[in-house]
Parts: sequence; C-alpha cells; structure tokens
Amino acid sequence: MTPINQHPDGSPRPCCAAARGTSLSAEPAAGDRLSGQAGPDCSGLHASTSSTSMDNTAAAVPPDDSVQDARQLLANWDGEAASRPSRDTFILLEGGTFAMGSEDAESFPADGEGPIREVTVGPFRIAPYAVTNEEFARFVAATGYVTEAERFGWSYVFHLLAPDLEEKHVIGRPQGTPWWLGVRQACWHRPEGPGSSVAERMNHPVIHVSWHDAQAYCEWAGTRLPTESEWEFAARGGLERRRYPWGDLLKPDGEHRCNIWQGKFPVKNNASDGYIGTAPVDAFEPNGYGLYNVAGNVWEWCADWFTANPDERGPADQPRGPQTGTERVMKGGSYLCHKSYCNRYRVGARSKNTPDSSTGNLGFRCAADAN
Repeated sequence: MTPINQHPDGSPRPCCAAARGTSLSAEPAAGDRLSGQAGPDCSGLHASTSSTSMDNTAAAVPPDDSVQDARQLLANWDGEAASRPSRDTFILLEGGTFAMGSEDAESFPADGEGPIREVTVGPFRIAPYAVTNEEFARFVAATGYVTEAERFGWSYVFHLLAPDLEEKHVIGRPQGTPWWLGVRQACWHRPEGPGSSVAERMNHPVIHVSWHDAQAYCEWAGTRLPTESEWEFAARGGLERRRYPWGDLLKPDGEHRCNIWQGKFPVKNNASDGYIGTAPVDAFEPNGYGLYNVAGNVWEWCADWFTANPDERGPADQPRGPQTGTERVMKGGSYLCHKSYCNRYRVGARSKNTPDSSTGNLGFRCAADAN
C-alpha cells in the first residue's frame, strides 16, 4: 500500500481523502492540532507528527459481529428478510456524446480534470441513489461478507464526528491530514467506532467501504460500478459544460443543493445545509436525469483505474480508463468538501484512492448494462 499522505507520484492527497498505509502519528499537541488555514494541498495546517509509543495495532472485527449487527439492524428497521435489491428503480439512460472533464480555474492539474474532451457512452442503467446502509446490511446478512475495514480492524473517521471517542480507540492520524482519525473497529455498521451505529441512518449512504467491498456488493446484486464516463454523463443530468449538476451557481436563489462543508474547514461546520455528516440518499433535489446527491454527501467509487494522463484514458467511444493502475477513480466530492481548499464537488472534478482504502465519506452507487 502507498504511504498514507501521498499519491505514488509524490503529490499530496486531497484534504478530504485518506488512504491505508503506515504513516500514522500520535495525538498532536493541543496548541498545534488543526490550527491555521487549509490549502488545496493540505498545506498551512500545523500538527505534530512526532511518533510515540502508542499502540497502532488493530484487531479485526469478529466476522459474526457484522452479520449479527446487520440482521439486528434489519429487524429493527422493517423486519423483512434479507433480499437482493431490484434494478427496477434504476434509471435507463440512452447514452450519447458529451463534453467530459473541466478546465475550471480552481481545478488541480494532478487530478487530470482536463482537457475537456468529447466522449461517447452507450445506453446503461444507473441507480438514482447511492447504496444505503439498509441495502448493504441486506447484502451482509445474506452472504456473511466482511468488509476490508473490518478485516484490517480500523478505518478513517473525521475528528468532529467522534468528539467523545476514547483515545485508546485511536491508532493514529495520517501526516498531512490530521483531521482524520484511524479508529479501531470503525466500519460500515460502526461508523464512528465502538459504541456507534447506523440504526438511525439506514437511509444514508453506506460508508467505510473499499472499492473491493463495492465490487463484492455489485456482484451479489447483479450490478456493477459505473465507469467514470458513465458516472459523469449521468451526473450532468443533460446539462452541457456546467459546473454543478444543476447549473453554474452553487446556491441558486440562496438555496442549498448539496451536502458539503459549511464553515471553516476543518474546525467548524455550521451545518447550514442541514447536515454535519452524511445526509439521506434522497436529500436535496435530483438532477435532470433523476439522480440524487451526485455532488457532495459521499465520494463514489467508479470502475476505472485512475490516470491523470489524457492519453491513457482509452478511446473516446465508451472509455474505461487504463488497463492497470494503483488507485481507482472517485467522483462527486463529499460532506467534507469546501470551496476554500478543495472544490471537488464540481461535476467534472475527480479524485482517487487505493482500492483497499475506506473512510467515513466514501461510498458508491450501482450501474448496470441497458439490457
């Protein structure tokens, strides 16, 4: 796995992303932790990175815990037996040619958003919503699947979402992004670690799922992950060369259209959009094609390997990215994105992470062939 705070090319990760690796540090001094102004490359924030003798090991979550929690969550939710989701709700898109990517001034060259290029996608189906905790619980209850976060024994939790977490549950903080906590036992059904639950968030997007976990779910459900070009085509909702799924203004008529960071990142979120963490998958208005939350809320895995080189992204007709790679594409941004440093909730924006990584702001939605 790659170092936690760097891409393989040495460029810094987005402030809202964290990957698995070994570069975890202990608790920063109180005066140093999260002071200063965050920049797009995570510079400007100061935190101690000195190592201590803290225990940075983590035991895997017992496999039975996941299945038992899934069944209990479903019993409390509606009492129905686990079943596969139906593709009847998927939106059929006829495909077409569109302008993919962006050349926005606030984009980051290392992300490879540009140049804008004409891309054609064929007909396909895509879910209007990201996969929910309820749907993922049905998958786990039916199959006994154990996520990578559970096997590793920990995942990344944003610090403001776990203010009362005991220090013994924190294995460390990634250098360069100290707002992330490596939390023991954090996983899809314990999103903030020990003592937390998704019982009141069953209609929120599932989080703490790796690309491999998303693939496993899709295989069980008879679906697949969308390609990056399919995802962006669907997210644009029929609008051409617009910044957001609804147009060029972030808040038309002063109305919040997505769940992103409100306030000073990473120390204060005033939740003026209604949410501090994840929002229900049907929050806010859908785009022109009927897709919800394709800007903000949670990052969504795509099928493609990531490359910033436009010559490696495949043909203009139904591109599927490079044949190999080390990181997978993520699209959409999350509740941690803010215009002061990231702006990756723009529809043409993109990011990446290692396929074994999981965080509290990363989920997925399903797609399927048209037939």
